[in-house]
Amino acid sequence: MSQRKLKFALFGNIYQAKKSAAIQKVLSCLSESKADLSVDMEYYYFLKDSQRLDVPAAKVFTGNDFEADFAISMGGDGTFLKTAARIGKRCIPILGINMGRLGFLADIAPSDIEACMKALYEDDFAVESRAVIQVEADGAALSDSNYALNDVAILKRDSASMISIRARINGEYLTTYQADGLIVATPTGSTAYSLSNGGPIIVPGTGVLVMTAVAPHSLNIRPIVIPDSAVITLDVESRSHSFLVAIDGRSEKCREGMRITLCRAPYNIHVVKRSGKQYFSTLREKMMWGADLR
Repeated sequence: MSQRKLKFALFGNIYQAKKSAAIQKVLSCLSESKADLSVDMEYYYFLKDSQRLDVPAAKVFTGNDFEADFAISMGGDGTFLKTAARIGKRCIPILGINMGRLGFLADIAPSDIEACMKALYEDDFAVESRAVIQVEADGAALSDSNYALNDVAILKRDSASMISIRARINGEYLTTYQADGLIVATPTGSTAYSLSNGGPIIVPGTGVLVMTAVAPHSLNIRPIVIPDSAVITLDVESRSHSFLVAIDGRSEKCREGMRITLCRAPYNIHVVKRSGKQYFSTLREKMMWGADLR
C-alpha cells in the first residue's frame, strides 16, 4: 500500500449502537493506513462516549469545517444522503459503508473495508457522478439544504384529504395531480420512495427525472420520465392551506400559494465504487431478482 497520506472525513449514524464491532474494524483500518482522519463532532462523541471506542481523529469538526480527499459514510442510505448534503458542491467523493440493510448507495460491507482502503491508495476504484435536484420556493432557497440527491416529495400534511398539485414542465401545463403527494426523483432516487409508489427503475447517469404520484385519485395517472434539463413548477392547493416539501426526507412546511420550482442543480455528487462493481449486479442483488424463495 502506498505511503502517501490521504485525508478522510467521517460521518455516521448515531442510532446504531449494536454495530460497534464493525465500526471498530473500520477505525482500525484507517489507523493502520495512517490516514488523516477528521470526524463529525456528533458522531465522534457517539463513538467515544456511547461506544467506548478509541477514535484516531486528527480533527473533530462541525458544519462544513473540514477538508478531505474522501468522505466516509457509516450507516445506510439515509446516512449517505445526510453526508451528501454536508458535502454539497465540494466534489469530495463519498465512500458508503453499509451498516444498515438494503444499501444502494452505501454498498460496501464492513468486512470489505480493508480491500477497499487498499484500492483507494492504489487508485483502483471508480467515481460515479450523480445528478442533484435544486429546490426553490417563490424563487428563493427553501432551507439551509435545498438540494436532493434522491428525491423531492410534495406531500399533504393532514390525514384526511388529498392535495391538488398543478404541474408545469418548462412553463407548459402538464396536469393537476389530485393525490396524497408527488415525488420528483433522480435516477439515484428511482429505487427509493418513487419505486415504492410504482415508479420505474432508472439507471444512474441516464440524464432524466421521474415524476411519480403518491396515491393518486385517478387510476390513469402514471409516472412520467422527463429530461433533467427541464424546469418543473408546482402550485399546490390544500384544505389545510399548507403542505410539506420533503428534500431527501428532510421535511419543510410550506404555505399554500408558494410556487415550488425544481431543476437540476449546478453540481453533482460523486460516489466511490470499487473497480468491477457493476450497477446491474447490485440491482439484481438488492432486488433479489432471480432468487427462488420457495
